[in-house]
Amino acid sequence: MKIETRELKHVTVVKVSGRVDSATAPDLEKALHDLVEGDHNQVVLELQETEYMSSAGLRVLVTTLKAAKKNGGDLRLAQLSPRVKEVLELSGLLPVFQIYSDLVEAVGSF
Repeated sequence: MKIETRELKHVTVVKVSGRVDSATAPDLEKALHDLVEGDHNQVVLELQETEYMSSAGLRVLVTTLKAAKKNGGDLRLAQLSPRVKEVLELSGLLPVFQIYSDLVEAVGSF
């Protein structure tokens, strides 16, 4: 898994590439936790290159969403890969997140 972070306007964009599973989810959780707790609580996760996401990855998304909202921000998802969208649908989490097909739209939604 590869994590790239950049700032667009007042939003932190986190691009996740590769597999998010029980081995890599803790790294993603730490990266997102550090952002949200470090005053970067408006986050867009760009997931078009995420090949796979396990339940451990879903847990990271949900806990990050809760932490961001607690700190006055939000977590939005952008450009979901077909596999990630399928996992969110099967888990019933699709309605929990604000999801955008376009990164610019996701950033502009804040």
